[in-house]
Amino acid sequence: MKIGSLVPDNNIFLAPMAGVTDMPFRILCKEQGCGFVCTEMISARGMYYDDAKTWQLAELAGAELPAAVQIFGSEPEIMAFAAEKLNDSAADVIDINMGCPTPKITKNGDGCALMLKPGLAGEIIRAVVSASKKPVTVKIRKGWDDGHVNAVELAVLAEKCGAAAVTVHGRTREQFYSGQADWEIIREVKKAVSIPVIGNGDVRSPEDAARMLEYTGCDGVMVGRGAQGNPWIFKRIIHFLRTGQVLPEPDIEEKKAMMLRHLDMMIEYKGEYIGVREMRKHIAWYIKGCKNSARLREKVFRAESYEEVAGLIRAFGEDDCGG
Repeated sequence: MKIGSLVPDNNIFLAPMAGVTDMPFRILCKEQGCGFVCTEMISARGMYYDDAKTWQLAELAGAELPAAVQIFGSEPEIMAFAAEKLNDSAADVIDINMGCPTPKITKNGDGCALMLKPGLAGEIIRAVVSASKKPVTVKIRKGWDDGHVNAVELAVLAEKCGAAAVTVHGRTREQFYSGQADWEIIREVKKAVSIPVIGNGDVRSPEDAARMLEYTGCDGVMVGRGAQGNPWIFKRIIHFLRTGQVLPEPDIEEKKAMMLRHLDMMIEYKGEYIGVREMRKHIAWYIKGCKNSARLREKVFRAESYEEVAGLIRAFGEDDCGG
């Protein structure tokens, strides 16, 4: 598939997730075969006011390219400003967030709230496309709620306004991340537009990815929560799509090695204080399903130094994942 002039390594992508898809995690997913990664969502207003922390979120390393920077906001001129500034970045694609369901985003008219205002959404897409030298994509949801299901309308609008691809999460804003993703809406969007459509929602295994591709006809699959604590999912999906064989889940030694590497990268990128604290949730995801995961999670959430956390990971043994 192509996004504008970009040809990703493959069609299995990492979804943008606030507080999750930072640079260390994106690099780990890329190393496991992910075809395309995306930053956490980044405030266009933060860029406009030159906030240092906001710009840090937009930094990309060579090891994770090709990659997209995802921006959010509801003011066309400020979104265009951010896109123009990103012309000098290493990003290959600018993605517009019109799917975030969290109240702190939607109460300001950003994220999924834009699906309630198609006119404004169109203005934003046109402004960003006009300002950007890079392909522009748009991430949407099924709709705001069951009474406002308009993903097809928004996707058609995005294409008319110059978007190079659209990603559809098959849940409404009202659902957040509960219930089941509606893949039928992804299928409907695919039939309605000629630009690439990337499906998102409930892809937690290689078989899920294959089913989504077959059922919806979408051009690519975006993996979100299924990748948390599980960067191997990309390698496993790609292998399954190419061979029909399911690779085994990583064993405890592989998980420990990945956790230690992830921890090292977090410390290097964010410093010990922040790195240790932000790594806690990742460790909880890595060990989910292991027999003694609650005990380790408790200890990790009390640990405050690199040495403590690394020691706890190393001491976690084969028996702890025995069932």
